[in-house]
Amino acid sequence: MSKTHAERELETGEPEILDFYSQAGAMTVIRRHRALVDGLPDDLQNLVRIIQGTTIHEYMTPAYGVKLAEERKVESHIRSVEEMLDRILAIDPRPLAAARPPDKRLVGVCQHFSSLLVGLLRAKGIPARARYGFGSYFNPGFFEEHIVCEYWNAGEERWVLVDPQFDPVWREQLKIDHDTFDVPRDRFLVAGEAWARYRSGQADPMKFGIFVGELRGVWFIAGELLRDLAALNKMELLPWDQWGAMPRPDESLPDDRLAFYDRLAALSRSPDSDFEGLRNNYRDDDRLRVPGTVFNALLRQPQAIPAPID
Repeated sequence: MSKTHAERELETGEPEILDFYSQAGAMTVIRRHRALVDGLPDDLQNLVRIIQGTTIHEYMTPAYGVKLAEERKVESHIRSVEEMLDRILAIDPRPLAAARPPDKRLVGVCQHFSSLLVGLLRAKGIPARARYGFGSYFNPGFFEEHIVCEYWNAGEERWVLVDPQFDPVWREQLKIDHDTFDVPRDRFLVAGEAWARYRSGQADPMKFGIFVGELRGVWFIAGELLRDLAALNKMELLPWDQWGAMPRPDESLPDDRLAFYDRLAALSRSPDSDFEGLRNNYRDDDRLRVPGTVFNALLRQPQAIPAPID
């Protein structure tokens, strides 16, 4: 049976692309804790186990028997892997491989799990990138905003989606029945795929968004496109960070804006097929490139962002 374009795309592994994603970016660079990270195992399963033993999702703390103190919620606004490691070790100074009790873990969201895995894999020389999009397994009938890790499986010569957030507690709570180390592409849609399905009439845009505040619609998918494009250029930000060409909530998009997002979706949906275009569009367009300051929509304030690593 012949393969689809998307299936062929997942098997590409151009050396320059793999080299790019095996090197750290501004958000995933590890300097202060490099010796600790170098001592960690190289295999994916153990790295995911370590992340799950050091990090807890803010919205899931009750499932672990944790009553989250209000002052600890600020940890969910940490962006860089280096600062995440700082906080993990400040809470519990034991080696990273030591699983912490739930109340002694870094409080984060999906971005923290995915960025930690991307950072650790890149530190091991394994090509990895964060992917922003929507999962179908949180809320039946809806695709909820989510961030996972995509890494290059050299043995199988393909990009694989892995979700480091889903430990046994998560899997039991959500009745997860798919392989979280090889997430099916129809269970997690990268933002470009979600946009393409909306534009082709295959999906209702009001099914895409986030249950917190019931924020959903075309504008939300468009904003996720920019976050995914930034992550593909190694700038992994919080899911509520805003900048540039992101629409306002419930903003109506005229035809020229829709065509603009069509182009972004084509670039990010299959990022390796036009890697030069993906990189050049991001670098050359002020509407796309992450500026030195972004707007944190939850805290309602501008915040400085580390400069990119060339």
